[in-house]
Amino acid sequence: MSLGKFIVIEGLEGAGKSSAISVVEQALQQANIAFEKTREPGGTVLAEKLRELVKSADHNEIVTQETELLLMYAARSQLLVNKILPCLEKGLWVIGDRHDLSSRAYQGGGRQIPDDVMDAIAGATLKGFKPDLTLYLDIAPKIGLERARARGELDRIELEALSFFERTREKYLALAKCDDNIVIVDASAPMADVHAAISHHVSNFISNIK
Repeated sequence: MSLGKFIVIEGLEGAGKSSAISVVEQALQQANIAFEKTREPGGTVLAEKLRELVKSADHNEIVTQETELLLMYAARSQLLVNKILPCLEKGLWVIGDRHDLSSRAYQGGGRQIPDDVMDAIAGATLKGFKPDLTLYLDIAPKIGLERARARGELDRIELEALSFFERTREKYLALAKCDDNIVIVDASAPMADVHAAISHHVSNFISNIK
């Protein structure tokens, strides 16, 4: 049995990741490809508990940026070893709601943690593992945050200043432009156009695999 493929959806708050994932699901179903879904942080029992720690705005102490970074990678390591890799080895494809690119953008860009620190932690936990295809949904932070606020209460990270998300977006774009496996999708376009672009990129990826 051939190994499965790992497709990741990335983007700022309000970029439309949930609906984008549904489009990817439909493309895989039409191609008769069996798949599983994951989210980060989270995806396993322990990783979901780490997610709660990272995203909660109710801590009575400051969450340091180093603590946030390490919790993210601890959750990612749990998910990779206990779910993603076993699924891929069975020939299942995996759709990921975020992966390492999120940490590179949010902690590396937003928090301005140096690249060498990011590289060291990613190297120790991921050991060179990378998605086969990443769809980055690009949107201006101001627009994305307005959408996120309309959904309801914001979590700890979503409460950051606009400048944090501007730095995060800059990092996303810089990294995407240096990696052929990352596709930039204009998430500010009409929803039908965004979904059509996602479907096109996923269908092309499937065709090239087959």
